Formats: sequence, structure tokens, C-alpha cells
Amino acid sequence: MAKVVKVQTEFEGRFYEETIVVEGTEVEPWAPEQPLKLVGRPVPRVDGPEKVTGRARFTHDVRLPGMLHGKILRSPHPHARIKRLDTSKAERLPGVRLVLSHQNAPEIPWFRGQTRLFDTTVRYVGDEVACVVADDEETAEEALRLIEVEYEPLPFVVDPERALEPDAPRVHESQPNNLVNGEPEVYERGDVQQGFAEADVVVEGVFRTQTALHNCLETHGSVAHWDGDSLTIWDSTQHVFGVRFQLARALGLPLHKVRVIKRHMGGGFGSKNQAGKYAAIAALAARMTGRPVKIVLDRFEENLATGNRPATIQTLKLGAKRDGTLTAIFHKSILNAGAYAVWAPSASGPTKRLYACPNVRTEDWAVFTNLGPFSAFRAPGYVEGTFALESMMDELAKALGLDPLELRLKNYAEIDPITNKPYTTKGLRQAYERGAQLIGWAERAHTKRARSKGPKRVGFGLASQIWGGSGGPPAYALVKLNPDGTATVVTGTQDIGTGTRTALAQIAAEALSFPLDAVEVELGDTQWGVYAPLSAGSMTLATVGPAVRAAAEDAKKQLLDVAAQLLELPKEGLRVEDGHIATPKGERLPVAEVLRPLGNFQIVGKGARGPNPDDKNVNTFGAQFAQVEVDVETGEVRVEKIVAVHESGRVVNPLTIRSQLYGGVIMGLGYALLERRLDDPRRGLPVTPTLETYKVLTVADVPEIVAEMVDLPDPEANPIGAKGVGEPPIIPTAAAIANAVADALGVRVYELPLSPDRVLAALRGAQAKKDEEEGEEGEAS
Repeated sequence: MAKVVKVQTEFEGRFYEETIVVEGTEVEPWAPEQPLKLVGRPVPRVDGPEKVTGRARFTHDVRLPGMLHGKILRSPHPHARIKRLDTSKAERLPGVRLVLSHQNAPEIPWFRGQTRLFDTTVRYVGDEVACVVADDEETAEEALRLIEVEYEPLPFVVDPERALEPDAPRVHESQPNNLVNGEPEVYERGDVQQGFAEADVVVEGVFRTQTALHNCLETHGSVAHWDGDSLTIWDSTQHVFGVRFQLARALGLPLHKVRVIKRHMGGGFGSKNQAGKYAAIAALAARMTGRPVKIVLDRFEENLATGNRPATIQTLKLGAKRDGTLTAIFHKSILNAGAYAVWAPSASGPTKRLYACPNVRTEDWAVFTNLGPFSAFRAPGYVEGTFALESMMDELAKALGLDPLELRLKNYAEIDPITNKPYTTKGLRQAYERGAQLIGWAERAHTKRARSKGPKRVGFGLASQIWGGSGGPPAYALVKLNPDGTATVVTGTQDIGTGTRTALAQIAAEALSFPLDAVEVELGDTQWGVYAPLSAGSMTLATVGPAVRAAAEDAKKQLLDVAAQLLELPKEGLRVEDGHIATPKGERLPVAEVLRPLGNFQIVGKGARGPNPDDKNVNTFGAQFAQVEVDVETGEVRVEKIVAVHESGRVVNPLTIRSQLYGGVIMGLGYALLERRLDDPRRGLPVTPTLETYKVLTVADVPEIVAEMVDLPDPEANPIGAKGVGEPPIIPTAAAIANAVADALGVRVYELPLSPDRVLAALRGAQAKKDEEEGEEGEAS
């Protein structure tokens, strides 16, 4: 029975109070020791052949008869008012079918009313001004150059600290300040001042992280087509049902009149969690022209207007007893949210809950500036916050003369410090132990002495990871059994490149006792798919997987009911085995043979995701270890080895999980060493908006990566025992590398990326400080 309940949901590392519909299907969880035939096996991706042969259809591949192409005119100013807009020359260009702007488009609110689809005030370089729709992209681009716009430049601010000053220009004129929520988000437990008073050692530092860009291989884009009063959108999205909801509301349509399709996607990493303006513009243009319209962004636009991992400035202060017991933590984060935001990541998330500490205060200051708006980016807030917190933990270990791993184990949290609830599973201790073994932690002093020669210094570092990944309701699935002994799984989730199709096929085949090649998974379409939430927050498998299993169990139960009647045998003695009905007499009859008398029909099993446990926390954990070599003459950092050991419940597919671990680590490496969007503070203009100027890792930059899972099935989390793994592997990578660099140099670099100039600056600063201290000692003597 469906119930409306209020629950506390953890998503993207934050807690939310939600009212949801829960219609969980009662399914006995797979026991941790239960032998499974398909779940837990390294199955190659079921859609692999489609991708390597080019048959996989991405949004960029959609081509419809009579399709037009749209190109968007974007603001060259960080803050300006549009005084005059003349599109007449563009409209007269042969091949141009429509020019959309605030002059002829409906006033559709965007970012919850902070702006409109086409606004007369632009707030960052890249803000949408107009859109040309033409027969081809080349004509549309030529027409953009014919649009005449007169702007009134307005004061702007790009530095978040400057934006906090009382006299700073307002990004949104109607707001009293530039804070996203009007005030900082503050969390506190215990008495921080008292905690620092009780500390024997106090360390503090200021850390800075850069703006990083998603650079999805497939850029953002949509194709819109109307059939009467019904709209179909092909969208590169992480949430087909979310895009449907947003577009229906924006265009004033009933939900059943909007269909969203996403077969395959070339990366999203959080930037495609919601509908983009381009989707609404394409839909409007298609309705006004009566023809399909395609708008896909180029790389320049992608890096201006589709989001980023925002830059942060973080102040950390830790206090501890001589034995390493934490007594107090203070963490203040200032985050550059850009021009628009409806939520903000919490860089202090790990600080609140990673370690057992009685006295903690955190402040998250999310600040509007006249730069491109941020968006979710693979573990938003936690990557930045873990870099600062874990760096500070190593500084504390150094001040106390303790092994950094020993300090972390000393403050190991057996229960969640925020909720005071126990965890369903926590494999962090096992991750520490295995990771230390694989990196050679106990022998690192010997390795450093043997390997550090000339200007090269070798160092080791580690960092811890905590994240959500619990998933939760609502999510639904259908499993259709066909009379030929095959099955089709139907759900409204989406595979964003993580192997969701494969994992769901394994779960369904396991529950049905069917061969894997007899199971097809259909997803990514709101028209016939049943509801599933967005693919983000490491929640897809833990959310949709239990619904698929429940639907498969329901379908199998119905199959046995039917088989018992057709075979005139007691149901209790029948079993399904590898696509056959096994009888008490030892017979194994193919399902297709048993069902043949029924002709053309279908059994439909239904499943829904049940609620998470109320009395326990469901979280994921992990630890990473890094070995680096640093050249003290050039400042170059070379990562030699990364060991990543994570716990995310049951391992459904070791092959796809290993791919996730590698991908997360590689993305974390790029964040630690290379990636950085540079902005011109005088013009408010990003100066590295292409892959020619924005550096990402190449294959040659990737070191040895050893990735393992602590396979710890979690039957209390959900009936399949799995938790999310998409985001955990990126969280501790930069922190582990930074700690290894500090170990190699004996000097901390407080800013990412760890570029050669920053390494050399840290060394010069340390030398200058040493010279100054020696000079003072000499004067005193």
C-alpha cells in the first residue's frame, strides 16, 4: 500500500526533509553469505557492443526530417543591462527561420526566479541573450554576428571575498547581500571554544581550491519535436523525469504531454542533473517554427554556461590532546557560487562527520558573483572539503609526532557524529588496513631514503572518504516475462555511462534465475518507463536496483503460479533454474516450453523501492594512499602510485565498479595537479574555456592505480545490499596526493592544483621563514 511519509534524505552529502510516497515491495534481503550466480561476477557491459560499433545513439546523433539548428547569442559582459536589441538583419539572412529573445519569448522564470529564460539583465559572460534558429549551424552562427545589442555595463564582482563586503556590487539587485541563502549555513555541536581551551596542540591553516570544469565528452544539448500538442525531447540528461517536470512547468503543459528520451550519454558528472535553458529554447523554437529543432553546445559554451566545481577558500582549525584525541574543529568555507544558485555544496560536510570529535563548528558561506553558475560536480563540496580537512589532519599528526594513519584510527567514528546513529556497515577500518598494505605504508621511511636522490624527493600520503550513497524511494520497475522465456526490465532511470544497464540486468537475471542473455533492460524514456529519480549522489543502483529485484521476484512468483497450473503440480515443489522450470521429479523444462499452451501473453512483475532504515545511517567509506616524486628544482609533482580501497556494500559487478574507481581517481588526479579555470578579474571573463587552454590529464599522466573494494554486503541498507560508488573514489584523491607532496617536501602546499609554481613558492616561503628564525636566534645570542 502506498504511504505518504516525511523522511530525512541524504543527497549530494547533505540532509533534506522530504515528503515522499513509499510503496516498498517486501523482499527478503540477500544474506551476505548467500551464494549468488550472477551478482558479484565481472560481467562485461551489455551495451558495450553498441558503443564500440557506433550503434549507440546519443542526443548528438539525433537527426529528424526537416530539423532546424539553434545557436545561442551569449553576453560578452559579466554584468549589464540590455538597452537595445535589433535582430532584423539576422532575420533577413537566407536560411534563418526564427530569432528568439526577450522580445518574443514568454517570460519563463529560471533558477527559481533569479533570472528568466531570456532576461534583460545579464549577470555573467555567457548568459543567454538570444537564439537563432536556421536550416544549418553555419547559417545560425553567421546570423548571430548580425544581431545588434547595446549594453549598459553594470558594476560586477568575481572575487567571493570582495563580494561579501558591504559595498560590493550586488549580483542580484533585489537582494540585500550576495549570500546565496541570505546568510551562512552554520552547524555546531558541543562548545568549540571550550574544546580549543582543552587542547594541548592547535593547528590551523587556510586552503584554496580552484574552479574546475566538467568537460563532458558529449556536450549539453537537446532536440525538440512537437506532434500536435505533445512534445518529445531528446536530451543529454541525468534525469529524464526531472527534465519532463521542469519543461512541463516552464511551458505550461500537462506532464503526459511531455516525453523525454535519453538512450546513451557521454558524461555528465552532475552538470546534467537538471534541464538546461537550451532544452526550453529548443522546445519553444520547435513550436513556433513547426519543425524539429536541435541545440547542442560547443566546447566554448560548455565551459562558460553549464556549471563548474566552484572555487573555495577554507579556514581550518583543529585542537587535540597529546595522545591525538580531537577536542575541537572549526571550519569556515567561502564558496564562489557564480551568478545563479538554488542550493550550495557544503565543503564542511566531511568535517561534521568523518571523525569523532565532541566540539565542532562549521560555517558555509555560498556567495553570488558575476561568473558562470556552479553545478553539481561528482561529490560536490566533499572533494574540496576533504582536501582541506585531511591536509589539516596530517599537519596535526606532524605537530603531535604521530603516524597520520594512527591519528585517524584514534578518532575513528563508530557512530555517525551528526545523527548519533550506528552505521549499517562501515568498512573504513578494513580500507585503511588493506590500503596501507598495498602502498607499503609501514616501509615508507625506508622507501623514501632509498628513492630520494638529487633534487627528487619521494613522499607518501593518505586520506579518508565518507559519503552518502544510500539511495531511497521512490523508484519503480517492471519486469515483463515473455512467452519465449525472455524478460524485459523497464524502469525510468538512465545509464549515464556507469554500467547501470549491466548491473540491473544482473540483478534481474539473478532474481528470476534466468540466463543473463535472456534479460533486456529498457530505460531512459519517460513515455513507457516507470518513475525513477535522477542519477546523481551515487544513488542509482541503491535506489533502482532493489525495485528491479522486487519486480523480478514478483514476476518469478507469478511464473511459478502459472507453471504449477499448467503442469498440474504443487507450486511448492517447483523452482526456476537458469531459465528452466525444475520439478520434484528432476525434470528441467524450458520456460518457453512450459508457457507454450498460453500463446501470446505476458507476465508483468511490479517492484518499488522501500524506505531506508530509520535507526541507522547508510554511508559509504574509503581510503586512498598516494606515492609521489617531487622535483625540488622544477617543482614538478609526479604521482607514481595511487591505492584506492572503498566500501560501498555489496559488489554487484567488480568490472564496472573497478571502472568507476579508476575514473574517480583519474578525475581526482586532474583536480589535484592540473585542472584550473582562470578568470580575468578586470573583465570578469574566463580565459581558459577550451580544452586547448584548460589542461586535463592524458593517458601519459596516469600512474599505477591499484583499486579494490571491501566487499561488505549491507542487507540493512536495502534488499540487494549495495550502496553507491560513483562519487566516493574522487573524494580523497587530491587530499592523499597533497599529503604525499607535503611528506616529500616537509612543507605544505595550501592551494590546488599542486602546480610547479606553487610547489616552488612553498619551498621559498619555508626557506625564508627558516632564514628569518635563524636571524632572530643570532640576534638574541
